[in-house]
Amino acid sequence: MSEQPQAIPGPRHECGIDDFERADIRVGRVIAAEPFPQARKPAYKLTIDFGPLGIKRSSAQLTTHYTPATLVGRLVLAVVNFPARRIAGFSSEVLTLGVPDAEGAVVLLQPERDVPLGSQMF
Repeated sequence: MSEQPQAIPGPRHECGIDDFERADIRVGRVIAAEPFPQARKPAYKLTIDFGPLGIKRSSAQLTTHYTPATLVGRLVLAVVNFPARRIAGFSSEVLTLGVPDAEGAVVLLQPERDVPLGSQMF
C-alpha cells in the first residue's frame, strides 16, 4: 500500500512586490542548537550568527530531519524583522525558514554555497 502525498495548498491571496520587500530575509550560521522540551511541538532552540546583525535566537521545529549536531555550522535563511515571539518562555527573535516534506516535516531552506553572514535575500 503506497502513502498518499500531503496536499499542497494553492497560492495565498495576492500581494505586491512592496509587501514582499518588507520581509528582511538574511543568511545566518547556526552556532548552537539544543533540544526544547518545553515547546508544545518538538523543536530546537537555535542560536544563529547573522554577522553584522549580531546573534539571534530561534525556535525551530526541525527534529525529524536534523539533530543539534547536524545543525551547528549550517547556513540558514531567516526573517529577521518580525517581532520576537514568546514560545514556552523562550524569546524567538527570528523565523528560520523551511518547507514541509511529503509527511509535513520541516526541511530547511539554505544557500547552496557559502555566502557572507547577514547577506540579504532579494
